[in-house]
Amino acid sequence: MTRPLPLFSPRSPAPRRARRRTLAALALLLGAGPLPAAAASGEIEVPAWLRPHVGDGAGQIAPVVLARARALHARKLRSGETRNPCYMAMDATRPGYTPAGRPNPRFYILCEARHAFRAVSAGHGSGRDLGAADFSNGRRCAANFGNASGSNLTTGGDYLTAETHTTFKGYYPESDGQLAALTRAFVQFDGEGATANARARQIGGHAAVLVRAACRMKDAASPYANDEGYVPVGRLVTYAQGRSNGCTSWTPEDARAIVALVHQDPATLYIYPAAADIAAVRRWVSAGAPRGPRAPYWNASCLHEIGAPRFWSQAELGPVIAGFAQDHPPRPYRPLPICASR
Repeated sequence: MTRPLPLFSPRSPAPRRARRRTLAALALLLGAGPLPAAAASGEIEVPAWLRPHVGDGAGQIAPVVLARARALHARKLRSGETRNPCYMAMDATRPGYTPAGRPNPRFYILCEARHAFRAVSAGHGSGRDLGAADFSNGRRCAANFGNASGSNLTTGGDYLTAETHTTFKGYYPESDGQLAALTRAFVQFDGEGATANARARQIGGHAAVLVRAACRMKDAASPYANDEGYVPVGRLVTYAQGRSNGCTSWTPEDARAIVALVHQDPATLYIYPAAADIAAVRRWVSAGAPRGPRAPYWNASCLHEIGAPRFWSQAELGPVIAGFAQDHPPRPYRPLPICASR
């Protein structure tokens, strides 16, 4: 017997109870109270209510990250590309998890008209080690960034959320032994400048959860069955403290609320650092200059761990990735083994 996992997707029909749960999650994420129809922040100074949330401390947003996120939001409001009163930011120089091993908040949702600020965890791009070029990242701190297709790297800069797609990831056994279906919403990001190829790279945001398929089961009645009537079955994996293929990943709970926030209402997202920031920090480190107020911003803990960051461009990595793909063609397709009888 199978039953679907109630992960609400705004692109598909959902029970009213599921919709109410999603809206409740959104209220929890951003604080109580109704959202205003529109909000524009033209202040030069950070408003008083927001100042306690600005800084280098845990759960705070760095001043440069906030300034750029606010500027992007204001610019897109003026151009009419967004009417969403909320905007988002990510500081990918911060560690992905705390010394205690818990997810570290470094993704920010701000609704200034409602004095709402929330910091949640988010994953960064894993990068890759291709032998000829190693641009891989650890789980805690990201040293490598870039915009090359196939690089699995995070690209800093300006984004605007677009449509949401929901896909079936597989069935997995719950604690009671019954199978649940995992569907995952994906919010497409559109970019500009260094992030302009976000759509071509299929860069967006989604929950850090998947099904690691181990076998296929005959279930022709399932709406997710393939042409032969099989569905994949495996183990549910949540990687909120892990890495992604270049996308921004959130916990399933935070993902539901963020998807609801941007559904049919595009919102801006600024991800720090941009290529120029990486170059500035790299020069500063190479010169042996001391850290201080004049130093370009980077989270101190991660900078100590990585030494110096690097930005890999499409022009630089493109030929390397293409050469690796040519030398390592995909393995022939082999269907999953048939699941043992339940």
